[in-house]
Amino acid sequence: MQGKAILAIFSVLALTGAAPVPPKKIVSLNTCADQYVLALADPGQIAALSPYGHDPELSAAVGKARGFRTLKRPGEEVLAIRPDLLLGFPSGDSVVGAPPGRSGTLGLASADGYPMILTQIRQVAAAVGHPERGEALIARMNRDLAALPRPRRGGVAAYYQRRGYMTGTGTLVDDLMKRAGLVNLAGKLGKPALSQLSLEEMVAARPDWLIVESGSEKVVDQGTEMLHHPILRAIPRIRVPQAWTVCGGPAYVEAARNIVAQLDGAARKSGAQLDGRARKSVARVTAAPRR
Repeated sequence: MQGKAILAIFSVLALTGAAPVPPKKIVSLNTCADQYVLALADPGQIAALSPYGHDPELSAAVGKARGFRTLKRPGEEVLAIRPDLLLGFPSGDSVVGAPPGRSGTLGLASADGYPMILTQIRQVAAAVGHPERGEALIARMNRDLAALPRPRRGGVAAYYQRRGYMTGTGTLVDDLMKRAGLVNLAGKLGKPALSQLSLEEMVAARPDWLIVESGSEKVVDQGTEMLHHPILRAIPRIRVPQAWTVCGGPAYVEAARNIVAQLDGAARKSGAQLDGRARKSVARVTAAPRR
């Protein structure tokens, strides 16, 4: 109902005339759109960010967002602000609510991979009046991803969440796994984009890694408690903030970099342990009395 109310309000606002180019008052409705707005718009263009814009658990751009207003009652506040661009309305990837060149909304579907993130960067950059910033951001992201080291250790990984939910193929998380040289367990098991897997099933599947949201490392309810069950202790973990994977956007690079770094760190640690055991073995053989 709230989304329909916002769209109705904005349709009325669209009748007031053509929007300035670039827009002077931009409102972002969700944390995914927040990332793009903060990276591409002028600070003076940003009238308000999403209700979760200051939430570090959900916003990957919370550091940049702190100086901006966040919506508390979106339906009422959008009417009061009278924005000339409403960004992030969940209506897909097209401009809706007004004809081209007039005030309207730019909907952003949930990005399921890096190519879609690049498309959305270009869309938002054009909508806020700074297409050159979009191309510059894409160039930086491409350069940073190309500079990632080749992971020393791959394997099968499961993105395992509270209450046993597992993220499948065709998702942003799956795209990140592939970039890090990992195989998604959900794909091996033929699971859909989101499924549930019991503790017993997870152990039987024998993944090399569990990718978990770093916020779930603290037990807050039964949903997170299961992730701390002793039966899972033998499976190494990769910890990633939820804010980096809940939305596509510039944070994709940081998520990829972090996953690769954790894989390489584990590989170095494993190599050091093997080397240490080998040295001890040699020392025992050398120290053994000769007959």
